[in-house]
Amino acid sequence: RFCLPLVLASLPTMAAAEEIAPALQDSWGDFWLFRFFVNAAGYASIVVPGFLLIQYLKRRNYLETGRGICFPVIKSCVFGSEVKSVHQDDGSLPPRAEPTESSTARQVFKLLFCAAGLQASYLTWGVLQERVMTRTYGATETDPGEKFKDSQFLVFMNRILAFTVAGLYCALTKQPRHGAPMYKYSFASLSNILSSWCQYEALKYISFPTQVLAKASKVIPVMMMGKLVSRKSYEYWEYLTAALISVGVSMFLLSSAPNRTVSTVTTFSGIVLLAGYIIFDSFTSNWQDALFTYKMSPVQMMFGVNVFSCLFTVGSLLEQGALLESLRFMARHSEFTAHAVLLSVCSACGQLFIFYTINQFGAAVFTIIMTLRQAFAILLSCLIYGHTVTVVGGLGIAVVFMALFLRVYARSRMKKRSKKLPPGETPVQKV
Repeated sequence: RFCLPLVLASLPTMAAAEEIAPALQDSWGDFWLFRFFVNAAGYASIVVPGFLLIQYLKRRNYLETGRGICFPVIKSCVFGSEVKSVHQDDGSLPPRAEPTESSTARQVFKLLFCAAGLQASYLTWGVLQERVMTRTYGATETDPGEKFKDSQFLVFMNRILAFTVAGLYCALTKQPRHGAPMYKYSFASLSNILSSWCQYEALKYISFPTQVLAKASKVIPVMMMGKLVSRKSYEYWEYLTAALISVGVSMFLLSSAPNRTVSTVTTFSGIVLLAGYIIFDSFTSNWQDALFTYKMSPVQMMFGVNVFSCLFTVGSLLEQGALLESLRFMARHSEFTAHAVLLSVCSACGQLFIFYTINQFGAAVFTIIMTLRQAFAILLSCLIYGHTVTVVGGLGIAVVFMALFLRVYARSRMKKRSKKLPPGETPVQKV
């Protein structure tokens, strides 16, 4: 009972200490921590009743005693269609199956395909994201225009299109039999929403170098989260190569940034938001990786996650009364509408590549690809606009490629060694 008054009392101090721009201090609704608690309360109004209902059904042993027209729906949502889904509440998930293709060339082609798709989708998405969150709309000679402030509505736009695309694809094509309890998608959905929200909000407070360092160093948090979520084991060389990739990308990005003079400064709020983004995003990819043990397709994963994402975001927006205000903003500014739709298209395409990459190669490989995206963005800028790459930047590129070569070499050695193990022994699971 003392926590809420303490938090509310600390809000003015935090806002004043960080010297937030006057436009962000017009009301409590413009302060990120207040909006975070309001959004969290909206999600809790859906999560808490759902959690209590699931616990009630499990205590009643509904799978054995349930009858009626609602039984198939409740069984699919709470228990799943496979027997093993009833006995996995301890959190110990079986290891993800390795790809069945034996051709190394085919695996390399699939990895390059995933990397190219992720780069194209999220390079475009990143440019649009910065435009929507940092620039004004409707500006004229006499009117400075207005900024769009509701990050949650953008998350909702992204998820509703992804949900529609995945649903249509599942309806029109043959998919594997679905076995996972539907409620398990809600964990990845909630963490995905929160990570996206933190990333949007961080653009208002964080400087370019800090944002680069945080994203480039995300490989190690993903591996640590993998030990907690999926209980995976990693070799020392995996930690070493992850650290080298993070260091190399950071060296290249910080030395080759085309514009080091940014208008925003790094604040405590920005650091907290980036930390939240890294934690939530690391959990999302690892939980999705664990869910693939149910032998579902990437599109089924996309559909299940976005069902709950749409439910959470639209529920919270309606409770806050922000949905109609955001729609009115879209009606006032057609340019924003076009940007939001294109942002959603890029997000939907990116999600398809995300789920396929995690399904085929695991969460850590996916994170490495997304980390290298930052370097590709700066390298593309250097090629187009003629920016020079410094000696430190070139050294960073060398470190990244050395780390990737070391990772491939060590992994091939581990596979050869695993083939020589006695029949009773099993190698350490890799990602």
